[in-house]
Amino acid sequence: MKAAYFDGKNMRLDNNYHDPKPGEVLVRVNLTGICGTDLEILDGYMAYDGILGHEFVGTVERSENPDLIGKRVVGEINVGCGNCKSCEKRMDRHCPNRTVLGILKRDGAFAEFLSLPEKNLYVIPDSITDEQAVFVEPLTAAFEIKEQVTLQPSWSVAVVGDGRLAQLIIQVLKLTCPNITCFGRHKSKLKSLINIGVKIKIGIEKSDEQFFDLVVEATGSNSGFADTMKLIKPRGTVILKSTIASRENLDLTPTVVNEITLIGSRCGLFKPAIDALATGTVSIDSMIDSTFPLEKFQEAIQHAKNLTL
Repeated sequence: MKAAYFDGKNMRLDNNYHDPKPGEVLVRVNLTGICGTDLEILDGYMAYDGILGHEFVGTVERSENPDLIGKRVVGEINVGCGNCKSCEKRMDRHCPNRTVLGILKRDGAFAEFLSLPEKNLYVIPDSITDEQAVFVEPLTAAFEIKEQVTLQPSWSVAVVGDGRLAQLIIQVLKLTCPNITCFGRHKSKLKSLINIGVKIKIGIEKSDEQFFDLVVEATGSNSGFADTMKLIKPRGTVILKSTIASRENLDLTPTVVNEITLIGSRCGLFKPAIDALATGTVSIDSMIDSTFPLEKFQEAIQHAKNLTL
């Protein structure tokens, strides 16, 4: 099969890459997204080599379950070992022996095919397009915040970052918390948030410092954490979403002094995300930027990098 292979330093198109391993459901990839984690892996995060890509929608081509064949699916990216205490507690995402699609010891979606266990796959209803379905995985990360924190409608909430994940998080949080401010760097991205009643700011003013009950860091950059710590009030809660290859000069002193609660947050449940797209509760159409064929993966990656500048 064709695949864009990353050897730990460079990517290349391999027209004869080995097929996914047997014993799992074989999925033909329809579309895949490029996210900040993929770009961080290219910079050394996770010391990964293999096929990148974990935001995908595909069509089942081979399965022991005949009812799945021909169905469009998305997939939970973490595959647990099935034998450890974490897996026994249905915490496959935290299995110490897990593989992770396109991130850890498992080839991902920048290829013609991928494979996953049947239990990891979710059938997509016809009302969701392929372009929308690619956003299910990052949208689960947004819904994970609601699983980790009991949100209060009275809270003042800040989201630091204006990329796709930040905008998905804002839409999900706004279902509970109406008072949200987004701190970003790109006027074009921030402008779309005004229509849904979100305050937007470029730069932090003195009146913003230590003002917010909850701050979500979703910048994908080292500077995002420093900005986050300026915004959070004493005894507030910070949600960390960015996976960054390097966090040089990270100062945790304010976390101790101000008794801040730090919560790491990544993957979430798929059903709420699928339901939100199917019902239109969350809209992602404005976030669909460009599509490229697999053979032009280099152009696609460069385009994704340019969007983060």
